[in-house]
Amino acid sequence: MFAVIETGGKQFIVKEGDTIRVEKLPAQKSQDIEFDKVLMVDGKVGKPYVENARVQATVINNGKAKKIIVFKFKKRKGYTKKQGHRQQFSEVKINKIIA
Repeated sequence: MFAVIETGGKQFIVKEGDTIRVEKLPAQKSQDIEFDKVLMVDGKVGKPYVENARVQATVINNGKAKKIIVFKFKKRKGYTKKQGHRQQFSEVKINKIIA
C-alpha cells in the first residue's frame, strides 16, 4: 500500500516503514504526527484530497541540511556578495496509512 502526501509545498510517495525528509514541522523528536493532505491512496485519486485518508508518522529527528553557498556577482559594478544557507528539515518515519 502506498500514498502520495503533500507537506511543505512538496509531494512525497510514501509506504509504511519509509523514512523521508520534509520541510521543518512544528513537532518535537519522537512525537507522533498525522498528514491529512493525502492526494492518492492505492490508485484512488482525490479532488484535491482523498476524503477520510490519513498517514500517521513519527518524527525521528529535526536538523539542518548541508550548507549551500549563494554567490551574487555583477561584473561591471564590482559587486560581489557571498552568503550561505542551511535548510531546516524534519526526518519522519511513516507508521501507518489509513484509507
